[in-house]
Amino acid sequence: MGVDNQTTDQFTSKANKQTVVVTGVSIVDPLGGDTNAFFERLLSGFCYQGHFRSQYGDPAVEAAAVLCDPFDFSARWGKPPHPATDRYAQLGIYAGLEAWQQAGLAASEHDPDAGVMWGTALGGMMAYESGLDRAWIQNKPRSSPLAVVQGMNNSCASHLAIDLGLGNTCLTYSVACSSAGAAIGEGYRRIADGHAKRMLVGGSDMPLLYGVVKAWQGMRVLAQPVDGEGSPACLPFDARRNGLMLGEGAAALVLETLESAQERGAPILAVLAGYGTNCDHNNLVRPNQPGQVRAMQAALADAQLTPTDIGYVNAHGTATHEGDPIEIAGIREVFGDHAANLPVSATKASHGHMMGATGAVEAVISVLALNPGVIPPTANLQQIDPACEGVRHVKGEALSQELNAVMSNSFAFGGSNAVLVFKQAD
Repeated sequence: MGVDNQTTDQFTSKANKQTVVVTGVSIVDPLGGDTNAFFERLLSGFCYQGHFRSQYGDPAVEAAAVLCDPFDFSARWGKPPHPATDRYAQLGIYAGLEAWQQAGLAASEHDPDAGVMWGTALGGMMAYESGLDRAWIQNKPRSSPLAVVQGMNNSCASHLAIDLGLGNTCLTYSVACSSAGAAIGEGYRRIADGHAKRMLVGGSDMPLLYGVVKAWQGMRVLAQPVDGEGSPACLPFDARRNGLMLGEGAAALVLETLESAQERGAPILAVLAGYGTNCDHNNLVRPNQPGQVRAMQAALADAQLTPTDIGYVNAHGTATHEGDPIEIAGIREVFGDHAANLPVSATKASHGHMMGATGAVEAVISVLALNPGVIPPTANLQQIDPACEGVRHVKGEALSQELNAVMSNSFAFGGSNAVLVFKQAD
Protein backbone atom coordinates (compact mmCIF):
# COMPACT_ATOMS: atom_id res chain seq x y z
CA MET A 1 0.00 0.00 0.00
CA GLY A 2 3.02 2.25 0.28
CA VAL A 3 2.30 3.95 3.61
CA ASP A 4 5.33 5.65 5.10
CA ASN A 5 6.18 4.61 8.66
CA GLN A 6 6.01 8.11 10.06
CA THR A 7 2.40 8.48 8.89
CA THR A 8 1.36 5.06 10.17
CA ASP A 9 3.02 5.16 13.57
CA GLN A 10 1.01 8.11 14.84
CA PHE A 11 -2.15 6.00 14.55
CA THR A 12 -0.87 2.62 15.74
CA SER A 13 1.19 3.53 18.79
CA LYS A 14 -1.68 2.94 21.25
CA ALA A 15 -2.59 -0.71 21.62
CA ASN A 16 -5.48 0.20 23.93
CA LYS A 17 -7.29 2.46 21.45
CA GLN A 18 -11.01 2.59 22.18
CA THR A 19 -13.45 1.37 19.52
CA VAL A 20 -15.54 4.34 18.38
CA VAL A 21 -19.09 3.78 17.12
CA VAL A 22 -21.80 5.94 15.56
CA THR A 23 -25.10 5.88 17.43
CA GLY A 24 -26.94 8.86 15.96
CA VAL A 25 -26.97 10.84 12.70
CA SER A 26 -28.89 13.75 11.25
CA ILE A 27 -28.94 15.77 8.03
CA VAL A 28 -30.97 18.93 7.52
CA ASP A 29 -33.01 18.15 4.42
CA PRO A 30 -33.65 21.21 2.19
CA LEU A 31 -37.15 19.92 1.41
CA GLY A 32 -38.10 19.56 5.04
CA GLY A 33 -37.95 15.78 5.29
CA ASP A 34 -35.95 13.73 7.74
CA THR A 35 -32.51 12.19 7.23
CA ASN A 36 -33.88 9.00 5.72
CA ALA A 37 -35.99 10.98 3.24
CA PHE A 38 -32.89 12.89 2.21
CA PHE A 39 -30.98 9.66 1.62
CA GLU A 40 -33.84 8.13 -0.38
CA ARG A 41 -33.84 11.18 -2.66
CA LEU A 42 -30.11 10.78 -3.20
CA LEU A 43 -30.61 7.14 -4.14
CA SER A 44 -33.13 8.19 -6.78
CA GLY A 45 -30.64 10.62 -8.34
CA PHE A 46 -32.65 13.62 -7.18
CA CYS A 47 -30.88 16.97 -7.52
CA TYR A 48 -31.60 19.77 -5.06
CA GLN A 49 -30.89 22.34 -7.75
CA GLY A 50 -32.33 25.80 -7.40
CA HIS A 51 -31.35 29.44 -7.70
CA PHE A 52 -29.79 31.99 -5.42
CA ARG A 53 -31.21 35.45 -6.02
CA SER A 54 -29.64 38.31 -4.12
CA GLN A 55 -31.56 41.18 -2.62
CA TYR A 56 -29.60 43.58 -4.81
CA GLY A 57 -31.03 42.65 -8.18
CA ASP A 58 -28.14 40.58 -9.53
CA PRO A 59 -28.91 37.75 -11.98
CA ALA A 60 -29.78 34.42 -10.37
CA VAL A 61 -26.95 31.97 -9.70
CA GLU A 62 -27.29 28.19 -9.93
CA ALA A 63 -27.26 26.73 -6.42
CA ALA A 64 -28.46 23.77 -4.43
CA ALA A 65 -32.02 24.27 -3.22
CA VAL A 66 -32.08 25.92 0.18
CA LEU A 67 -34.42 25.71 3.10
CA CYS A 68 -37.35 28.10 2.98
CA ASP A 69 -36.50 31.38 4.65
CA PRO A 70 -36.79 31.83 7.58
CA PHE A 71 -35.66 28.40 8.72
CA ASP A 72 -38.52 26.90 10.74
CA PHE A 73 -36.54 25.77 13.78
CA SER A 74 -39.55 25.92 16.09
CA ALA A 75 -41.59 23.42 14.05
CA ARG A 76 -39.28 20.62 15.21
CA TRP A 77 -38.19 21.73 18.66
CA GLY A 78 -41.25 23.60 19.88
CA LYS A 79 -39.43 26.86 20.51
CA PRO A 80 -37.75 29.50 18.37
CA PRO A 81 -33.97 29.52 18.05
CA HIS A 82 -31.96 31.65 20.44
CA PRO A 83 -31.81 35.24 19.12
CA ALA A 84 -28.02 35.20 19.39
CA THR A 85 -27.71 32.62 16.59
CA ASP A 86 -26.86 33.12 12.95
CA ARG A 87 -28.59 30.96 10.32
CA TYR A 88 -25.53 28.66 10.04
CA ALA A 89 -25.77 28.00 13.78
CA GLN A 90 -29.51 27.37 13.62
CA LEU A 91 -28.97 24.73 10.94
CA GLY A 92 -26.23 23.12 13.00
CA ILE A 93 -28.11 23.22 16.30
CA TYR A 94 -31.10 21.60 14.61
CA ALA A 95 -28.95 18.79 13.21
CA GLY A 96 -27.01 18.34 16.45
CA LEU A 97 -30.07 18.11 18.68
CA GLU A 98 -31.73 15.67 16.31
CA ALA A 99 -28.68 13.38 16.16
CA TRP A 100 -28.40 13.47 19.96
CA GLN A 101 -32.06 12.54 20.30
CA GLN A 102 -31.79 9.80 17.68
CA ALA A 103 -28.93 8.28 19.68
CA GLY A 104 -31.32 7.96 22.61
CA LEU A 105 -29.60 10.66 24.64
CA ALA A 106 -31.05 13.54 26.64
CA ALA A 107 -29.71 16.87 27.81
CA SER A 108 -27.65 16.82 30.99
CA GLU A 109 -26.95 19.42 33.64
CA HIS A 110 -23.26 18.64 33.28
CA ASP A 111 -21.63 15.73 31.49
CA PRO A 112 -17.81 15.92 31.75
CA ASP A 113 -17.42 12.85 29.53
CA ALA A 114 -19.19 14.31 26.48
CA GLY A 115 -18.21 17.21 24.25
CA VAL A 116 -18.60 18.88 20.87
CA MET A 117 -16.36 19.08 17.81
CA TRP A 118 -17.87 21.20 15.05
CA GLY A 119 -16.78 22.33 11.61
CA THR A 120 -17.57 25.47 9.65
CA ALA A 121 -15.71 27.29 6.91
CA LEU A 122 -17.60 30.58 7.11
CA GLY A 123 -19.29 30.69 10.50
CA GLY A 124 -21.68 33.54 11.13
CA MET A 125 -21.06 35.47 7.91
CA MET A 126 -24.74 36.32 7.69
CA ALA A 127 -24.48 38.47 10.81
CA TYR A 128 -21.60 40.48 9.36
CA GLU A 129 -23.23 40.84 5.96
CA SER A 130 -26.40 42.06 7.65
CA GLY A 131 -24.30 44.61 9.52
CA LEU A 132 -22.82 45.91 6.28
CA ASP A 133 -26.28 46.11 4.76
CA ARG A 134 -27.53 48.11 7.73
CA ALA A 135 -24.58 50.49 7.50
CA TRP A 136 -24.23 51.02 3.74
CA ILE A 137 -27.67 50.28 2.30
CA GLN A 138 -30.07 51.17 5.10
CA ASN A 139 -27.82 53.94 6.45
CA LYS A 140 -28.40 52.92 10.05
CA PRO A 141 -26.01 54.26 12.72
CA ARG A 142 -25.06 50.90 14.22
CA SER A 143 -25.21 47.17 13.74
CA SER A 144 -27.24 44.72 15.83
CA PRO A 145 -25.97 44.39 19.41
CA LEU A 146 -26.04 40.61 18.85
CA ALA A 147 -23.84 40.71 15.73
CA VAL A 148 -20.61 39.71 17.47
CA VAL A 149 -22.02 36.61 19.20
CA GLN A 150 -24.01 35.67 16.10
CA GLY A 151 -20.91 35.92 13.95
CA MET A 152 -18.55 33.86 16.11
CA ASN A 153 -17.34 30.74 14.33
CA ASN A 154 -17.67 28.76 17.56
CA SER A 155 -21.24 29.86 18.27
CA CYS A 156 -22.87 26.66 16.96
CA ALA A 157 -20.63 24.35 18.99
CA SER A 158 -21.06 26.52 22.07
CA HIS A 159 -24.86 26.56 21.83
CA LEU A 160 -24.93 22.77 21.45
CA ALA A 161 -22.69 22.34 24.49
CA ILE A 162 -24.86 24.72 26.52
CA ASP A 163 -28.18 23.19 25.41
CA LEU A 164 -27.05 19.62 26.10
CA GLY A 165 -24.78 20.21 29.11
CA LEU A 166 -21.67 18.84 27.43
CA GLY A 167 -18.69 19.64 29.65
CA ASN A 168 -15.82 17.96 27.82
CA THR A 169 -13.89 19.65 25.00
CA CYS A 170 -15.85 22.06 22.81
CA LEU A 171 -13.84 23.01 19.71
CA THR A 172 -14.56 24.44 16.27
CA TYR A 173 -12.49 23.56 13.21
CA SER A 174 -12.28 25.88 10.24
CA VAL A 175 -10.21 24.39 7.41
CA ALA A 176 -12.35 25.30 4.41
CA CYS A 177 -14.07 22.30 2.78
CA SER A 178 -12.48 19.82 5.20
CA SER A 179 -13.83 21.55 8.32
CA ALA A 180 -16.49 18.98 9.21
CA GLY A 181 -14.31 16.03 8.23
CA ALA A 182 -11.60 17.30 10.55
CA ALA A 183 -14.10 17.92 13.35
CA ILE A 184 -15.42 14.36 13.05
CA GLY A 185 -11.93 12.90 12.89
CA GLU A 186 -10.65 14.87 15.88
CA GLY A 187 -13.73 13.93 17.89
CA TYR A 188 -13.02 10.31 17.01
CA ARG A 189 -9.41 10.69 18.18
CA ARG A 190 -10.47 12.19 21.49
CA ILE A 191 -12.68 9.18 22.21
CA ALA A 192 -10.23 6.62 20.84
CA ASP A 193 -7.45 8.02 23.04
CA GLY A 194 -9.62 7.83 26.16
CA HIS A 195 -10.23 11.55 26.74
CA ALA A 196 -14.02 11.37 26.32
CA LYS A 197 -16.80 8.78 26.16
CA ARG A 198 -19.03 10.62 23.76
CA MET A 199 -18.77 13.45 21.23
CA LEU A 200 -21.32 15.32 19.16
CA VAL A 201 -19.57 16.07 15.86
CA GLY A 202 -20.56 17.59 12.54
CA GLY A 203 -20.63 20.81 10.60
CA SER A 204 -22.82 23.58 9.23
CA ASP A 205 -22.43 26.43 6.78
CA MET A 206 -24.52 29.00 4.98
CA PRO A 207 -22.52 30.20 1.93
CA LEU A 208 -25.53 31.50 -0.01
CA LEU A 209 -24.89 35.13 0.86
CA TYR A 210 -24.35 37.99 -1.53
CA GLY A 211 -20.72 38.64 -0.65
CA VAL A 212 -19.80 34.95 -0.59
CA VAL A 213 -21.47 34.18 -3.92
CA LYS A 214 -19.82 37.21 -5.54
CA ALA A 215 -16.45 36.00 -4.27
CA TRP A 216 -16.95 32.56 -5.83
CA GLN A 217 -18.12 34.19 -9.03
CA GLY A 218 -14.85 36.10 -9.04
CA MET A 219 -12.96 32.79 -9.07
CA ARG A 220 -15.06 31.64 -12.06
CA VAL A 221 -15.69 28.21 -10.62
CA LEU A 222 -19.48 28.29 -10.15
CA ALA A 223 -21.40 25.84 -12.32
CA GLN A 224 -23.52 26.96 -15.24
CA PRO A 225 -26.34 24.90 -16.84
CA VAL A 226 -24.83 22.72 -19.53
CA ASP A 227 -27.77 22.71 -21.95
CA GLY A 228 -29.71 25.83 -21.13
CA GLU A 229 -31.90 26.97 -18.25
CA GLY A 230 -33.25 24.16 -16.10
CA SER A 231 -30.60 21.64 -17.13
CA PRO A 232 -28.18 20.16 -14.57
CA ALA A 233 -25.32 22.40 -13.51
CA CYS A 234 -23.04 20.47 -11.14
CA LEU A 235 -21.63 17.43 -12.94
CA PRO A 236 -18.72 15.77 -11.11
CA PHE A 237 -16.53 13.55 -13.33
CA ASP A 238 -18.59 14.44 -16.41
CA ALA A 239 -16.83 15.77 -19.51
CA ARG A 240 -19.42 18.59 -19.56
CA ARG A 241 -18.70 19.81 -16.02
CA ASN A 242 -17.89 23.48 -15.55
CA GLY A 243 -17.85 24.11 -11.84
CA LEU A 244 -19.32 23.61 -8.40
CA MET A 245 -22.76 24.43 -7.03
CA LEU A 246 -23.01 26.11 -3.64
CA GLY A 247 -25.54 24.95 -1.07
CA GLU A 248 -26.33 25.43 2.59
CA GLY A 249 -26.84 22.75 5.19
CA ALA A 250 -25.77 20.87 8.28
CA ALA A 251 -25.23 17.34 9.50
CA ALA A 252 -24.26 15.74 12.79
CA LEU A 253 -23.13 12.40 14.19
CA VAL A 254 -22.97 11.07 17.72
CA LEU A 255 -19.75 9.18 18.40
CA GLU A 256 -19.12 7.15 21.53
CA THR A 257 -17.12 4.25 22.86
CA LEU A 258 -18.41 0.81 22.01
CA GLU A 259 -18.61 0.08 25.73
CA SER A 260 -20.77 3.15 26.35
CA ALA A 261 -23.13 2.27 23.50
CA GLN A 262 -23.48 -1.31 24.71
CA GLU A 263 -24.14 -0.21 28.28
CA ARG A 264 -26.96 2.02 27.05
CA GLY A 265 -28.31 -0.57 24.65
CA ALA A 266 -27.99 2.01 21.88
CA PRO A 267 -28.31 0.97 18.24
CA ILE A 268 -24.88 0.96 16.58
CA LEU A 269 -25.08 2.37 13.07
CA ALA A 270 -21.41 1.94 12.17
CA VAL A 271 -17.87 1.90 13.53
CA LEU A 272 -15.73 4.94 12.77
CA ALA A 273 -12.60 2.91 12.20
CA GLY A 274 -10.08 5.28 10.65
CA TYR A 275 -9.12 8.90 10.12
CA GLY A 276 -6.33 10.35 8.03
CA THR A 277 -5.40 14.01 7.84
CA ASN A 278 -2.47 16.03 6.54
CA CYS A 279 -1.50 19.18 4.68
CA ASP A 280 -0.48 19.26 1.03
CA HIS A 281 1.97 22.13 1.74
CA ASN A 282 1.82 22.66 -2.01
CA ASN A 283 -0.59 25.39 -3.14
CA LEU A 284 -3.36 27.42 -1.55
CA VAL A 285 -6.04 26.42 -4.06
CA ARG A 286 -4.64 23.75 -6.40
CA PRO A 287 -5.42 20.14 -5.38
CA ASN A 288 -2.45 17.88 -4.79
CA GLN A 289 -2.49 14.17 -5.56
CA PRO A 290 0.37 13.12 -3.24
CA GLY A 291 -1.30 14.81 -0.27
CA GLN A 292 -4.66 13.21 -1.00
CA VAL A 293 -3.01 9.82 -1.42
CA ARG A 294 -1.22 10.12 1.93
CA ALA A 295 -4.49 11.03 3.68
CA MET A 296 -6.36 8.05 2.20
CA GLN A 297 -3.50 5.70 3.04
CA ALA A 298 -3.32 7.04 6.60
CA ALA A 299 -7.07 6.48 7.09
CA LEU A 300 -6.74 2.89 5.86
CA ALA A 301 -3.77 2.27 8.12
CA ASP A 302 -5.59 3.73 11.12
CA ALA A 303 -8.57 1.48 10.39
CA GLN A 304 -6.20 -1.48 9.95
CA LEU A 305 -7.87 -2.25 6.62
CA THR A 306 -6.53 -3.02 3.17
CA PRO A 307 -7.69 -1.30 -0.03
CA THR A 308 -9.81 -4.34 -0.98
CA ASP A 309 -11.80 -3.96 2.25
CA ILE A 310 -13.32 -0.70 1.01
CA GLY A 311 -16.53 -1.18 -0.97
CA TYR A 312 -17.41 2.46 -1.71
CA VAL A 313 -15.74 5.86 -1.83
CA ASN A 314 -17.84 8.97 -1.36
CA ALA A 315 -15.58 11.29 -3.32
CA HIS A 316 -14.92 14.95 -2.65
CA GLY A 317 -15.90 15.46 -6.33
CA THR A 318 -16.67 19.16 -6.68
CA ALA A 319 -16.99 19.12 -10.52
CA THR A 320 -14.04 21.41 -11.17
CA HIS A 321 -11.90 20.74 -14.23
CA GLU A 322 -8.69 20.22 -12.27
CA GLY A 323 -9.92 18.71 -9.01
CA ASP A 324 -11.91 15.72 -10.26
CA PRO A 325 -9.14 14.05 -12.32
CA ILE A 326 -6.61 14.53 -9.52
CA GLU A 327 -8.88 12.85 -6.97
CA ILE A 328 -9.61 9.92 -9.29
CA ALA A 329 -5.89 9.52 -10.03
CA GLY A 330 -5.25 9.47 -6.29
CA ILE A 331 -7.92 6.81 -5.76
CA ARG A 332 -6.37 4.71 -8.53
CA GLU A 333 -2.96 5.05 -6.87
CA VAL A 334 -4.20 4.07 -3.41
CA PHE A 335 -6.47 1.21 -4.47
CA GLY A 336 -4.41 -0.23 -7.31
CA ASP A 337 -6.09 -3.09 -9.18
CA HIS A 338 -9.12 -2.83 -6.89
CA ALA A 339 -9.90 0.67 -8.20
CA ALA A 340 -11.43 -0.58 -11.46
CA ASN A 341 -14.18 -2.35 -9.51
CA LEU A 342 -14.45 0.18 -6.67
CA PRO A 343 -17.77 2.09 -6.68
CA VAL A 344 -17.24 5.86 -6.50
CA SER A 345 -19.83 8.63 -6.46
CA ALA A 346 -19.90 12.34 -5.70
CA THR A 347 -23.11 13.34 -3.95
CA LYS A 348 -22.35 17.05 -4.31
CA ALA A 349 -24.06 16.69 -7.68
CA SER A 350 -27.28 16.35 -5.65
CA HIS A 351 -26.86 18.46 -2.53
CA GLY A 352 -24.29 21.01 -3.66
CA HIS A 353 -21.11 22.10 -1.94
CA MET A 354 -21.96 23.16 1.60
CA MET A 355 -18.41 24.27 2.33
CA GLY A 356 -17.55 23.39 5.94
CA ALA A 357 -20.71 21.30 6.35
CA THR A 358 -20.15 19.00 3.39
CA GLY A 359 -17.79 16.59 5.12
CA ALA A 360 -20.44 15.89 7.75
CA VAL A 361 -23.23 15.47 5.20
CA GLU A 362 -21.10 13.04 3.20
CA ALA A 363 -20.02 11.17 6.33
CA VAL A 364 -23.66 10.58 7.25
CA ILE A 365 -24.38 9.48 3.67
CA SER A 366 -21.49 7.02 3.93
CA VAL A 367 -22.88 5.60 7.19
CA LEU A 368 -26.35 5.24 5.69
CA ALA A 369 -24.89 3.47 2.64
CA LEU A 370 -23.45 0.71 4.85
CA ASN A 371 -26.89 -0.54 5.80
CA PRO A 372 -28.52 -2.06 3.85
CA GLY A 373 -25.66 -1.76 1.36
CA VAL A 374 -26.86 0.72 -1.22
CA ILE A 375 -24.77 3.42 -2.89
CA PRO A 376 -26.19 6.73 -4.19
CA PRO A 377 -25.25 7.68 -7.76
CA THR A 378 -23.50 10.78 -9.01
CA ALA A 379 -26.61 12.60 -10.19
CA ASN A 380 -26.82 13.41 -13.91
CA LEU A 381 -23.46 11.80 -14.73
CA GLN A 382 -23.60 10.72 -18.36
CA GLN A 383 -20.37 11.42 -20.24
CA ILE A 384 -17.47 10.29 -18.05
CA ASP A 385 -14.39 12.40 -18.70
CA PRO A 386 -11.58 10.11 -19.96
CA ALA A 387 -9.34 11.80 -17.36
CA CYS A 388 -11.70 10.50 -14.64
CA GLU A 389 -11.85 6.89 -15.78
CA GLY A 390 -10.33 3.93 -13.95
CA VAL A 391 -12.93 3.49 -11.18
CA ARG A 392 -16.46 2.13 -11.12
CA HIS A 393 -18.55 5.29 -11.36
CA VAL A 394 -22.04 4.91 -9.92
CA LYS A 395 -24.32 6.69 -12.37
CA GLY A 396 -27.93 6.57 -13.44
CA GLU A 397 -29.29 4.69 -10.46
CA ALA A 398 -28.27 3.50 -7.03
CA LEU A 399 -26.04 0.45 -6.74
CA SER A 400 -26.91 -2.32 -4.29
CA GLN A 401 -24.10 -4.48 -2.98
CA GLU A 402 -22.78 -5.74 0.33
CA LEU A 403 -20.55 -3.19 2.03
CA ASN A 404 -18.15 -3.93 4.84
CA ALA A 405 -16.34 -0.57 4.87
CA VAL A 406 -16.63 2.79 3.13
CA MET A 407 -14.43 5.86 2.74
CA SER A 408 -15.42 9.55 2.73
CA ASN A 409 -13.02 12.14 1.29
CA SER A 410 -12.75 15.86 2.07
CA PHE A 411 -10.02 17.90 0.34
CA ALA A 412 -9.83 21.63 0.95
CA PHE A 413 -8.34 24.91 -0.14
CA GLY A 414 -5.24 25.47 1.94
CA GLY A 415 -4.22 21.85 1.39
CA SER A 416 -6.05 20.43 4.41
CA ASN A 417 -7.19 16.86 3.77
CA ALA A 418 -9.48 14.75 5.96
CA VAL A 419 -10.45 11.17 5.14
CA LEU A 420 -12.82 9.01 7.22
CA VAL A 421 -13.34 5.24 7.08
CA PHE A 422 -16.52 3.69 8.45
CA LYS A 423 -17.16 -0.04 8.73
CA GLN A 424 -19.88 -2.41 9.79
CA ALA A 425 -20.14 -3.18 13.48
CA ASP A 426 -19.04 -6.73 14.34
